[in-house]
Amino acid sequence: MPSINLIAFPGAGNLPFYAAAAQGLFERYGISVALETTPSSMYQAQKLVAGEFDLACTAVDNVIAYQEGAGEVALDREPDLFILMGATQIELSFVVSPDIESYADLAGKSLAMDALTTGFAFALYQMLENAGLDPEATELVSVGSTPSRWESVRDGEHAGTLLIEPFTSMARAAGFRVLESSLDTFEHYQGQVFTASRSWANAHKDSVTSFIQGYLDALDWVLDPINRDAAEALLIENLPAVNEKSAGPVLNKLVSPRTGLSPLAAIDMAGLETVLELRSRFAPSKKRLTDPVKYLDLSYYEEAVAARADAR
Repeated sequence: MPSINLIAFPGAGNLPFYAAAAQGLFERYGISVALETTPSSMYQAQKLVAGEFDLACTAVDNVIAYQEGAGEVALDREPDLFILMGATQIELSFVVSPDIESYADLAGKSLAMDALTTGFAFALYQMLENAGLDPEATELVSVGSTPSRWESVRDGEHAGTLLIEPFTSMARAAGFRVLESSLDTFEHYQGQVFTASRSWANAHKDSVTSFIQGYLDALDWVLDPINRDAAEALLIENLPAVNEKSAGPVLNKLVSPRTGLSPLAAIDMAGLETVLELRSRFAPSKKRLTDPVKYLDLSYYEEAVAARADAR
């Protein structure tokens, strides 16, 4: 049975994979999927392009950045990454320590980032700009993935960071303040997507199509209210940060189309255009990017959707 090695960021957004593993949903389509979580976007990009992983679930800007030669780290070959389907719309919460009451209090403070010029960095730059605070008035520090960033703020190393669930709920419960949510900043914002190398996908077309079908089955299961109790149990079982008290609120965010899993794993084109606009304005190159189709190949997704429809 063919196996797909997937690398993703830790978080509640991986719930469809927990559901798929529990029910053998990928195996129904003749593949197995091994999920590994990444410590940072840099590690993820390097390992994916090097061929150590087949697919990645990542911030859409990471795909764009590395394809534009503007990634945070050097790669061992020229990347040929593309977006094959959506993953999450995502709500990014700008969480700050309890002593920070406004953006003005951030002057001279350090903020924890995954990377400084890729991923969700430019969403934070927009928040700072909207508040009239120059990003250079703060110290931006590359820390890594969400758990590491939250720990650094929790432990007082940095004054704030962008968090997703379940870490936002954990921060609130610990007395930390959400200064702003991406829902307030952007009307449309594409969060995470699935990406692969075009060369690998072309050579493994059946596996890619099977992966999409299995994922869509798992997504349907997660979003079906009849499975809510079981979905909460999977969150508790697989995420140490989630307990019986927090599972419900975390799942509420996850099943909302504005803050969680993308319905039908579709791409929000308006949200993708927002990401391109942010990169055009805030990336060091200031290169104007206007064509979202350049980074997409939805043919695998469209074939998988059609196959699922024929089977029903």
